[in-house]
Formats: sequence, structure tokens, C-alpha cells
Amino acid sequence: MGSRNFLWSSAKKFFTLGIIGITVSDRYFSIVPVRGLSMTPTFNPQIDSSQGSSLTDDRVLVEKFCLEKYKFSCGDVVVFCSPSNHEEKHIKRITALPGDWISTPHSYDAIVIPEGHCWVEGDNPVSSLDSRSFGPIPLGLVRGRVTHVVWPPQRIGRVDTRIRREILPF
Repeated sequence: MGSRNFLWSSAKKFFTLGIIGITVSDRYFSIVPVRGLSMTPTFNPQIDSSQGSSLTDDRVLVEKFCLEKYKFSCGDVVVFCSPSNHEEKHIKRITALPGDWISTPHSYDAIVIPEGHCWVEGDNPVSSLDSRSFGPIPLGLVRGRVTHVVWPPQRIGRVDTRIRREILPF
């Protein structure tokens, strides 16, 4: 009888903690891995020499309070669903907000970002699938703002919100 009460009590505690964890992750903040080279050098700047060219993935803190009224600024790094595949998530930097004008490389065209959209770009343009490929993204696809790197330990810190404008030789 005692072990049955213990099991029931433990199951209730684990269930409650699980529900609290899901709620916090869904509404307030979560930790996500950053994979690939599109945001180098902001994320994943190191190559693990012991394993050749494999990357040591950064883990980042994504806050979701900004979603309440879509409060974003140019330079914010955001997680968003891909406009072409909603199961795919991307991490990029906002470089233009509604009403801003943007010109694309290799083109003489300039466009104004429509209401309810933003323009996102990776810090490493050579290796980034971003708004230069699929255009402005709806703010409704944004899932949160990246505020801190939380792993690996030597990289723990706040994420820089300066927009990187590097001239690339073409």
C-alpha cells in the first residue's frame, strides 16, 4: 500500500513538472541549438580541431515576451519558421522592419518592407538562406528573440545586436 502511494505521488509530481516545463518553454523562453554556418561568427565560430571540420554547436536562450506585441528592433537575432516549410526553423538577424527600404545585392531594385513583415539575413551571407532568397517574412512566423549564448561554457554571454555590414569581394 505504501509503495502504491509513493508511485502515485511521484507520478503526479513528474506530470505537474512536465506541464510547467512545457508552459514555460512555449510561452516564456526556451533553449535551442544553432546549427550551420549562416550566423558565423556570432554563433558557432569555432571548428573542433580534434574532429576535423565539425562544428561545436552553440545553444542559445530564446525569449518569447517580444511576441506579445511584436516588439523587435533592427539587429535582433530571431528564431522563425521557414516561409516555405513551417516545420523548419531558422535563426537570422533582423536587418529591416515594416516601412524600411532594402536593396538586394546584385540588383538595382529596392523594396519597402510591408506592414507585418521583416527582412532577415544571416551574418555569413555566403552560407545563408534568408530574405535575399525568400523575401520579407511575416512577423507571425517569428518564434522568439535570441538573447544569450548558454553553451558552450567559454561562450556564455549576451548576443550582440549590431548589424554586420561586411563588404564581400564579388
